[in-house]
Amino acid sequence: MSNFSPPSRRSFLMASGAGVALTGVAMTFHANSKEAAVKLDKYQPEYFTSEEWAFVLAATARLIPSEGEGPGALEAHVPVFIDRQLKGYYGNADIWYMEGPHDPTATPDRGWQSPLNPAQMYRKAIPAFNAACKERWSKDFVGLTSEQQDEALTALQKGEIKLEPELSFFFATLLANTKEGYFADPQHGGNYGMQSWKYIGFPGARASYMEWVDQHNVKYPLGPVSIKGERA
Repeated sequence: MSNFSPPSRRSFLMASGAGVALTGVAMTFHANSKEAAVKLDKYQPEYFTSEEWAFVLAATARLIPSEGEGPGALEAHVPVFIDRQLKGYYGNADIWYMEGPHDPTATPDRGWQSPLNPAQMYRKAIPAFNAACKERWSKDFVGLTSEQQDEALTALQKGEIKLEPELSFFFATLLANTKEGYFADPQHGGNYGMQSWKYIGFPGARASYMEWVDQHNVKYPLGPVSIKGERA
């Protein structure tokens, strides 16, 4: 969608995620599932209902589309990452300070401003957003055309589709989770086959690549390595 995809996906992804490909998950997601990757169409959600799963598949596919340069969110198994996170202690906000008061108008540096944990936010926001789509297009989000889905997500991003105050930053959360899943180490469910790392030339968890740091405008010739030692 136009709001999320500048002319070059490579420049967008390198700017937004390369620096947190290994550390971003540790800062916010703390994934606890290390199961082997399965094909997306065979995956059985651990947290999402079938309706929620269909929404997340559709929404993440518009945030990082399959068409164009590089892998999309679905190719990178971003929905699997989000599902596993919501099932774990990120979704439950187990280590967060969750006491009020909560101010949905506060700036991002003030932290999480909802009485709902992330798992609860997804559970309440998806049907609320679907209701807004039905009111405008007479269909749930999943039933809309790609152009309508882009329009709906853009309206949600801009606040033109208004949800309850406790859900007001659902779009920001969904987008952040999508980026994290795209760049996470594969053991957390996303970045299937290290596709996003290969696309931006990120070396992953290689023990040493210092000899390449000062070699500007030289393509890094070695593929990425996962935390578990898998190579791509």
